[in-house]
Formats: sequence, C-alpha cells, structure tokens
Amino acid sequence: MEHTLENPVVVEFPLRGDGWMAVTTPAHRVPSHGTDMLGQRYAYDLLIVDSRNGVHHHPAGTLRGELFGGRTKESYAWGAPIHAPFDAEVVKASDGMTEREWIHPARELAHAVTNAVTFTPEKLPSIMGNHVLLRSLDSPDVYAGFAHLAPGTVAVTEGQRVSTGELLGKVGHTGNSTAPHLHFQLMDSPDLLTATGIACAFRAYDVRRDGAWVRVTNGVPGRRERIRSVEAATG
Repeated sequence: MEHTLENPVVVEFPLRGDGWMAVTTPAHRVPSHGTDMLGQRYAYDLLIVDSRNGVHHHPAGTLRGELFGGRTKESYAWGAPIHAPFDAEVVKASDGMTEREWIHPARELAHAVTNAVTFTPEKLPSIMGNHVLLRSLDSPDVYAGFAHLAPGTVAVTEGQRVSTGELLGKVGHTGNSTAPHLHFQLMDSPDLLTATGIACAFRAYDVRRDGAWVRVTNGVPGRRERIRSVEAATG
C-alpha cells in the first residue's frame, strides 16, 4: 500500500516541549525539500522558535543574526531530546561528526547548496551528520530517519530494540544543517540512495491558533505553525 498524505503512516511526535515549528513540511509542498532523493519526499525540518513573529531560532536580534550569526549551542533547539516514534530496531546509529560552533546564515546556506550540487554517494555522511535509522517492529517496511544530531549524544546502538518514547539522541547542527534542528522522515528502505519517502502524520500534538492551543490528532503540521507535544500540554 502506498502511503501518501491521504493515507499516511501515523507515528508519535518524536520531540518534547513547546515552541516547535515545522519550517519544512509536506503540508506546504511535496517533495517537501524540493527533491525525492535520499527518501525525503515527505520529510520534516523541526526547530524551536521564540515568541517573536517569524522564525527566530536563536536569541540574537534579526540584524545581528543575519550579519554575524550566533553560537550554535545558544539556539533554542540545540540539545533537545529526540524520542522513538514507534517500537523499533535500530539499523544505523552514527555519531562522532564534529559540529560547527558558530552559525552564520550565509556560510550555512552556501555549505548546504554546495553539498547538494556536488552530491555523490561518498558525501552522504557529510549530509546526514550524526544520525539514527530505525525499522518499525509493527510495519517492517517502514523506516525512520533522524539527522543532524549533536556529537556525543546518540544514545542507541545498531541492533538495539527501542520502545516508543525511548531516547535516541539530541538535536544538533551536524551535516547539511543551516541551524540546530531535527530532520525527520519515513521511508521504505534503510538505503537512502534507493529509498522512497513515506508520508507521515503525528498521532497527537497541539497547535497555537488565535492565542489558544488546539489539539490535533493524526495531523501533518502546517508550515510555520507553532506546535507543542502532548507531554508539554499534560505535564
């Protein structure tokens, strides 16, 4: 069965707390990242923003942020825990890639564009950064990918079985990343060079609308919607 946005695989939201925003989402366009390569047709980019209008993922003011950037570890999403969205087996757990300590928008964008334009299979690790791949135990043809984790935070090993909600690692700024965020996707193979993306919805989360939190079930976050986990709402 093909899983499209009309028939997505439903998983638990892999992050905790509030302030999250999907800056890249299949609710906005498909392919969400402008390409079907690497199984990312329906992929999400999720980061934490503050209460200012727009996408402010770092406490630096707009002008300072654009001109000079800021420290990576001061970004709101940096170090946020990432949790398993379903019961799974770990098929890949890669750690050890160093992290750029300073975010400069122009440099980060140039780095991402260069990697995309000059892509070869050998460059895959430098694009993914530290990452984890899972295989669903309930649906063995469904795999989940988590990219750009902070160095030294990957908390699982290949072959390990994890339960829904178990810690996988923490959000970072490794690989093809323009700011600390989680790149999350579902796909039909652990081989990113041949994988086809699978549409994904989240079982439950809250979205900020007209000054109030509204519960969403089996939903696909819209672009730049402010969202929070159910745990944040109840805890």
